[in-house]
Amino acid sequence: MELPKSPWSQSPQVLFDQLRTSSEGLNAVDAEERLEHFGPNTLKEEQRSGISLFIGQFASPIVIILVVAAVISFAMDHTKDGIIILAILIINALLGFYQELKAETSIRALQRLTESHVRVLRNGIEALIPSRELVPGDIVILAEGDIVPADIRLIDSHALQADEAVLTGESLPCDKNSHIVPDHAAPIFERRNILFSGTSILRGKTTSIVVATGESTEIARIARSAQEDSPQSPLTRSIQHFSKLLLIAIILILSFLAFIALMQGRGIDEVATFMLAQLVSAVPEGLPIVITLILAIGAYRLSRHKILVRHLPSVESLGSATLIATDKTGTVTEGVLSVKEEIALDSSALRICAALCNDAKNGHGDGVDVALAKWLGDDFEATNLRYERVFYHPFDPVTRMMATVNRFDGSEKLYVKGAYEALLPLSVNPDDELLYLKTAHNEMASQGLRVLAFGVSDRHWEDPSSAPIVLTGLVAFADRPKAGAAEAIALAKKAGIRFIMITGDNPITAHVIAREVGMAEADLHILTGADIDRMDDIALQKALKNTSVIARAMPEHKYRIVQTLQHDGEIVAVTGDGVNDVPALKAADLGIAMGNGSEAAKSSAKMVLVDNNLGVIVDAIRQGRVIADNLRKVLFYLLSTSLGEIMIISVAILMALPLPLHPTQILWINIVTDGVNDKMFSMCKEEGNVMTRGVRGLKQQFFDRATLLRLVWFAFATALMSISLFLYLLSTDHPYETALTATFCTVVVAQWINAVFAQKESEPLLKNIRRTLTINPWIWMGITTGVALQGIALYIIPEWFHVIPPSAEILGYVFIASTGIFILEEGYKWGEYWLKRRSTSTHSSISTAAGS
Repeated sequence: MELPKSPWSQSPQVLFDQLRTSSEGLNAVDAEERLEHFGPNTLKEEQRSGISLFIGQFASPIVIILVVAAVISFAMDHTKDGIIILAILIINALLGFYQELKAETSIRALQRLTESHVRVLRNGIEALIPSRELVPGDIVILAEGDIVPADIRLIDSHALQADEAVLTGESLPCDKNSHIVPDHAAPIFERRNILFSGTSILRGKTTSIVVATGESTEIARIARSAQEDSPQSPLTRSIQHFSKLLLIAIILILSFLAFIALMQGRGIDEVATFMLAQLVSAVPEGLPIVITLILAIGAYRLSRHKILVRHLPSVESLGSATLIATDKTGTVTEGVLSVKEEIALDSSALRICAALCNDAKNGHGDGVDVALAKWLGDDFEATNLRYERVFYHPFDPVTRMMATVNRFDGSEKLYVKGAYEALLPLSVNPDDELLYLKTAHNEMASQGLRVLAFGVSDRHWEDPSSAPIVLTGLVAFADRPKAGAAEAIALAKKAGIRFIMITGDNPITAHVIAREVGMAEADLHILTGADIDRMDDIALQKALKNTSVIARAMPEHKYRIVQTLQHDGEIVAVTGDGVNDVPALKAADLGIAMGNGSEAAKSSAKMVLVDNNLGVIVDAIRQGRVIADNLRKVLFYLLSTSLGEIMIISVAILMALPLPLHPTQILWINIVTDGVNDKMFSMCKEEGNVMTRGVRGLKQQFFDRATLLRLVWFAFATALMSISLFLYLLSTDHPYETALTATFCTVVVAQWINAVFAQKESEPLLKNIRRTLTINPWIWMGITTGVALQGIALYIIPEWFHVIPPSAEILGYVFIASTGIFILEEGYKWGEYWLKRRSTSTHSSISTAAGS
C-alpha cells in the first residue's frame, strides 16, 4: 500500500479507499501489519561515533606536515623530537575531541516533538496508544492542547485552530476546516484541511485520518535537509588555505635548499639534518593546539554571556559574519500576540465584551484571548465573576466570529467578537460611527496589525450571525518586537553586518516589524516565497542585495536564500527557533538557535542562545571579533617565529655555513618558548572598539597585506640580527658551540619581544605604555615562565640542546642583538603608524572638501 499523494486535495472518502480504512478505524491485525510495513512513527537519528569525532581532529594539512616531521625524526633516530611532535598532535586532538563530544547532541531531539500518546479508533472503539505506534489509515481524535502526532487529513472539525509557527513561521493561529479542499500544489500555509506533525491544537476538536507517519511527514522532510554537512567555518577554510600554501612553500624551499646543499658537497646525513631543521622551523607546531585552546576559552567566555557552543570552530565564525538571516517570530519579536491599539466607541462596553467573549484561563489559551486578558489585567477576572456565562458560541471559521451569552443586571445579553468584515453587516450603529471605525480599521490593517471587532446585542442570541449588533470598538493585535532588538540591530549595522528577516508571516506584518526595529527602510522592496520561486539563482542573488525582508517563506526558500548568499561571498549566520528554520541553520556558516525554540533547531545549530535576545547575538559578535583578533595575533606571532627560523637556516645553507640552530633547539623554541606565550594570547583584551569597524573579508581576516608585510619584517629583523651575531662570533674565532648558544638565545629573546609587540596591532609599543602593560597582563607571566624554562635549558641540561652555559660575554652579545631587533621592529611600527595617520588625515580632508 502506498501513501496518498497530495492528501489535502482529496476528499475523506477517497482517502478511506486509498488507505483501506473507514470511519470506524483499523482493526488490530491491520494496525500491526502496517506498523511493520511503514515502521514506527518516529524520526531517524543522526549519530556521530566517538571514533569519528576523534579522527576528525586530524583532518588538517598542518597535522599531516607534523606527522611527516615525526616520521623523519624517528627515521634519523631523533626519538625525542619525534615523541614531542606526536605528543603535540595527540594533546590537540584530545582537546578538540573532548569539547565536541561534550557539546554533541543527537537528532533524537526531533523525536521529542512526537513522543506522546494519542486517542485513536480501533474497530470503532476509542483507545489510547503511544504516538510511535500510529500508522497510516488510523482515525485519530484531537482536541485543544493536543500535539499533532502525524500528518493528518481532517474528516470533520469544529472551530479548529492550530499553532503552526514551529513549521511555517506564521505567528498567528491557523484556522482549519475539513470542508476546504485546496489545490494539489497548495503551499503548507494554504493546506487548511491538514494538521502537521509537531504542531499543536489551540482551539476546537477534530476527527481525522492519518495520511503520513515517521519519515514521510512534513517535519521529517525538513529534518532530512538538516542531515547535509554544514559548510566549514571561515577559520577552518582560512587555516586550510594557509596550510596548503605552507605545504607547497615547504616542498619548494626544501627541494631548492637540498639541491644547493648537495651541490656544495655536503654529506647525506648533514643534508638530512639541515632538512629536518628546515621542516621543523617551517611548521608552527603549537598552532593546532593554541587555536583549539583559544576557541575553547572563547566558548567558555561565550557561555558566561548565555551562549552555548556546540561546534568549536564556530566561535570564530561570529567575528567573520557579514550577514545575519534571522527569523521573526520568537527572535525579533516576542512570539506572542499583545494588544497594540484600541478604538472605542464605548470604552466600558468594549472592555466588558473583551473579557466575557474570551476563553483564556490562567494565562493559557488562544493567543488573542490571552492577549486580551493581559490587556484587561485585574478587570478580566472581575468581569467574568460579575457577569455569569449562560451560553457559548465557539469560534466558527465560516462566520468568523465567536459569542457568549451572559447575565447583565438581570437580563441576558449577547457579546460578539470577530472579524470586522463579519460583524459590519450586522451592525446597527449610526453611519458616522461606522465611517470612523472603517477608517481606523483600514489604517491599522495597513500597518500589518490583526484587527478584531467587538459588539453587543439584546436579541437573537441563539444565532449570533443574525443578531443586530451594536459595535463597541476595535482592538488591534501585534507580535511586539523584543526589547533591545532595535538597538542591537543598529549596533550590528554599524559594525558592517547586514540583516535579512525571513519569515512565514504576511508581507505587511513582516515589513512593519522590520521598520520598527530598523532592519528595513519604508520603501525597501520585499520578496515573498512566490517571488523566489519565479527567480533563477542569478536573479535571486541580485534581488537579495537590496532586500531586508522576505515574507511567506517556506523552509526550502530559507535554505536556498542562505546558499545563494554564500555563493555571493557572504559569511551567513542564521538565527531561528522553529523546525522550519532547521535547513537554513544547518546550511549556514553559523547556525544560532534560540534557547526556548524547538529541539530540532537546537540540534541543528552550532550555537544555542540561552537568552532569546538579539542583543545577546550582537554581544556574541563582539566576543567573536575579539576571539578572531586574538587568533590573528597569535598566528602572526607563531608565523613570524617560523619564518625567522626559515630565513636563518636558509641563509646558512646558501652561505655554506654550519647549522646556526639545531633541530632540537628549534623544537624547544617552537614548543616551549612560543608554547608558553602563545597560550596567553587568549587572554588579550579588546583593542579599541571592534564594533566600529567593518567586517574583514575571508582572505583578510588573518593575513591582510599590512599584516604580511609586518610579519616578513619582524622575521627579517630576527634573522638579520641572529645570523649577523652567528657570523661575527665565528669570524672572531669563537667556538662553534659559543656561536650556536648565542644564536639560540637571541632567537628566544626575539620571541619574547615579538610576543609583546603582537598584543597591539594599531600602534607602536611605546605609543601608549599603559595599554602595552595592561592589554594582556598574562603575557608577562608567560615571558617570566619562559625565562625560567630557558634558564633550565641553558644551565641545567645544556647537553640536550647542544649548547654551553652562556657566559656574561655571550649574554652581552645576545643583549646587543636583541636591542637591534627591538629597534628595527619598533621603528617599523612607528613608520606604519604615521603612514596610517597621514592616510586617514588625507582621506578626511578630501571628504571635507567634497562636502563643501
